[in-house]
Amino acid sequence: MADTQEHREWLKREPNHKLSRLLKIVAWIVTALVLILVVMMRSPYKIPLPEGWSMSFLPPIHAVLNTLVALALIAALISVKAGRIALHRGFIMAAMALSAGFLLCYVAYHFTTVETKFGGEGWVRSTYFFLLITHIVSAAVSLPVIFLTFISGFTNRFGSHKRLARWVFPLWLYVAVTGPICYLMLRPYYS
Repeated sequence: MADTQEHREWLKREPNHKLSRLLKIVAWIVTALVLILVVMMRSPYKIPLPEGWSMSFLPPIHAVLNTLVALALIAALISVKAGRIALHRGFIMAAMALSAGFLLCYVAYHFTTVETKFGGEGWVRSTYFFLLITHIVSAAVSLPVIFLTFISGFTNRFGSHKRLARWVFPLWLYVAVTGPICYLMLRPYYS
């Protein structure tokens, strides 16, 4: 990482351990709620929409949001390597907001719409399910760590932030990249 004046100024900030503890509790509660929602989405029962309404427009939006998350993460990495900490924080905030938007759209779609089945065969089918399963597992595993990494940076606990970010960044980026790939592979089978 570039040793810039901005970087040195950020590192002088005092850690806020009290806020960190509170936000960690919130992070674990939100993680539990998200995982419960995801499990509930697997139910065959869907929330009925008013006549003429459809959420079928959402899957391409999911892919675009995930793509934007991936771009924001890459920009955040480039920014922090250049010692541009305020810019890094801005890109991370954007990645968090885009991820939250994705999650809201994803939940709305899956609570109201019957699941689309993948129709490919052979190696394409194997590739799709490998990407889908690793995407889902990586998303579930990375969610609390993303929150904890964000909280560490937000509360000026930079040593913890750096240790966690080295581990969770590639996982989060993998989730953000494989989501749109899975969408593109499933796209021909949407009704």
